[in-house]
Amino acid sequence: MQRQMGLFAALTAALLILAGCEKSDEAAEFNKPALYWYKQIAHSIGSGNMDKADEHYISLKSEHMRSPLLPSAIMMLAQAHMQEEEYLLANYYWDEYNKRYADEEGREYTEFMKLKASFLGISDVYRDQKLILDTINRAQIYLLRYPGSKYEPMVNSLLVRLHMAQYLLNENIAALYDRMDKPDAAKIYRAKNRDSVVEMADITPPEKGFLGKIFD
Repeated sequence: MQRQMGLFAALTAALLILAGCEKSDEAAEFNKPALYWYKQIAHSIGSGNMDKADEHYISLKSEHMRSPLLPSAIMMLAQAHMQEEEYLLANYYWDEYNKRYADEEGREYTEFMKLKASFLGISDVYRDQKLILDTINRAQIYLLRYPGSKYEPMVNSLLVRLHMAQYLLNENIAALYDRMDKPDAAKIYRAKNRDSVVEMADITPPEKGFLGKIFD
């Protein structure tokens, strides 16, 4: 996640200044055809060099802002970052595609992929409590916005797993307060579970990494 945050900040800064700082003559590449940059992106992804792929996208966008190759390049990069489990960067590209190219049907897909990226980005239920709550909220909004979506079954399964994670988290915190002889604090966390859509009887304590198994 730390590497993703660093890459995300660097990518955003570079896009804002359109590849701003000077490069040495040996390393500098510019004024290339759009197809050249597109092939460089594909080659870098194929060789596993996502840093280079992002750099080549910056060049493609800054030199050819109206190129018909841009939508495909953005989708390619979003999918590649998903494969690399770099979900923050993947969401950057899904947002980029949404803002520039997505129609209603395309937005239904990209919003689902953003939801999937957020879900898969949950690596620790204790550390990522806010992300769990935010993803639950976004999943509920998605179901309201796209009723009957072909992605609805997947979103519903995702939502149930998130509610399970939240329920187990509250119960574990309550149990911790019990051990610390703080019954009032334990009651607060058990009260949160009274309104949950799942119950403890519905949950089998999962193995590590259970959240992502929905997409395996």
